[in-house]
Amino acid sequence: MKLTKILALAATLAAFSVQAADKLTVAATAVPHAEILEHIKPTLAKEGVDLEVKVFTDYVQPNIQVAQKRMDANYFQHQPYLTEFNDGKGTNLVSVVGVHVEPFGAYSKKIDSLDQLEDGATVAIPNDPTNGGRALLLLQKAGLIKLKDSSKITATPRDIAENPKNLNFYELEAATLPRVLSQVDLAMINTNYALEAGLNPTKDALIIEGADSPYVNILVARPDNKDSDAMKKLADALTSDDVREFIKEKYKGAVVPAF
Repeated sequence: MKLTKILALAATLAAFSVQAADKLTVAATAVPHAEILEHIKPTLAKEGVDLEVKVFTDYVQPNIQVAQKRMDANYFQHQPYLTEFNDGKGTNLVSVVGVHVEPFGAYSKKIDSLDQLEDGATVAIPNDPTNGGRALLLLQKAGLIKLKDSSKITATPRDIAENPKNLNFYELEAATLPRVLSQVDLAMINTNYALEAGLNPTKDALIIEGADSPYVNILVARPDNKDSDAMKKLADALTSDDVREFIKEKYKGAVVPAF
């Protein structure tokens, strides 16, 4: 009888060890990515996946850490940025699943409408190629500038063909843009950083992308682990009905489900 109990206990412990062995470390920016990941932690735990979320404030290290196998995955970027990063850094990170869109917006503490932008106004945009291009495309859509190639997603200020208001562009790291908002006339800010700074994209943005934006934020991994059981469970959790409702209720249109 005692032997039977010991064997049963051993089997239970073995099963628990196997279940607990599925651990995923995911790099994310704080808002909304880390918040969404924290939301699904209990669900994943029930499925035997121990999710550890590491918060980063930049757009480079999360990819470096995954490429160097110091982390399993990241969740902070869209496909155009990932493609540009892979091409520039020689990495081969891959998209696992698309989760949400953060409509990119233009913000100001000095004007209430883009019509109020004066000749020679200062405009701050992200200094990475894809988000900088995204900012310029949005300004083109608003009629403030015209690009040489109207669809170039990696456009820079050097690609501007027409600039009737003689706007002066400053290229800065995306994370710093909310902090310089009072020093420029207009700042083009990614929604995750806008939310962290207490801005409400649906109310404060003078112009904002629509829900049809092609810049879907994705879960990213490596070719060697993208199809693992734990990664599949993470992808399923991120695209569940529960997460769709969480995004809708928490972010009120500032973040839009892409599934």
